[in-house]
Amino acid sequence: MGSLPAFLIDLPSPLASSSSDDAKPVELIDEPTLLNLFKAQQGHLNYFFQHLDLSQTLAFTNALLRFSSLGGTVFFTGVGKSGFVAQKISQTLVSLGTRSAFLSPVDALHGDIGILTNRDVLVLFSKSGNTEELLRLVPCARAKGTFLISVTSADESLLKGSCDMNVYLPLERELCPFDLAPVTSTAIQMVFGDTVAIALMEAKHLSKEAYAANHPAGRIGKSLIFKVKDIMKKQQELPLCREGDLIMDQLVELSSKGCGCLLVINGAYHLIGTFTDGDLRRTLKASGEGIFKLTVGEMCIRNPRTTSPETMAVEAMRKMESPPSPVQFLPVINDENILVGIVTLHGLVSAGL
Repeated sequence: MGSLPAFLIDLPSPLASSSSDDAKPVELIDEPTLLNLFKAQQGHLNYFFQHLDLSQTLAFTNALLRFSSLGGTVFFTGVGKSGFVAQKISQTLVSLGTRSAFLSPVDALHGDIGILTNRDVLVLFSKSGNTEELLRLVPCARAKGTFLISVTSADESLLKGSCDMNVYLPLERELCPFDLAPVTSTAIQMVFGDTVAIALMEAKHLSKEAYAANHPAGRIGKSLIFKVKDIMKKQQELPLCREGDLIMDQLVELSSKGCGCLLVINGAYHLIGTFTDGDLRRTLKASGEGIFKLTVGEMCIRNPRTTSPETMAVEAMRKMESPPSPVQFLPVINDENILVGIVTLHGLVSAGL
């Protein structure tokens, strides 16, 4: 069980209320009360699932699919809490590959309705189906030739009678004790809209790669988009040395490039091996003053793990972390076995992977 923050522990119970002399004292909520509320909300949601007309929902989903497939835009609108839900559903559709936008009913009547065409569909969310702002919008949108769909929780409403299609979202009651605050009606609106969004996603066969392309700043998108070549260090950033270079002559190169290693190459830029700062410590411990005479080639690790520029960055990270022992970097070799870069674990993490 979670515990209260320290600053709340000493508060008196019941808590004094300062809103009114006649107001009842505020009491801390106990666990059974909270659990009962969640169970009640679960029951209201179950009522929605049990009574939802799937034929209406299927017709709604296919209408959105047809309009979007023909180059139209799926517009959503609503007022108040229903408006916030409409915005969220629209954004979900966009992220899943369906052209969509939210149209403010107020702004629409002051110029924004110009965005509507006869190729579009406008979905109007309203619990009561009698929202004044939406009723004023309907004839104006109809004049543009836009297909109109109302989504309500009322069997009969003015919106239902004035739109081309209506979807009824069964609402047992609001969780609010007064049956007023829209906390259950908005929940079923969200569940309905997001489920339809996934149905459209599957109908359009949206690939994981296409999904990632719509989320380039997120970790999922980066893992499916970024390749080693997008993140690797190259050219002047590389800590390079030759096989015959003395170890002590390369300390500046080892420490200044921020890679924790030296990349040992020959004249043709073929990778011979790597020498890390860990190798330096072990060599110093084992050789003592003899390290002044040792070359990098004598002590480097030959045939190290490598990767290619076209490898997905997330695959390079997995290779770094693979047994028998994790490494902090991978030299990047092209098809001609020429060293072209280095990718580091720090660089991958900094890129958001």
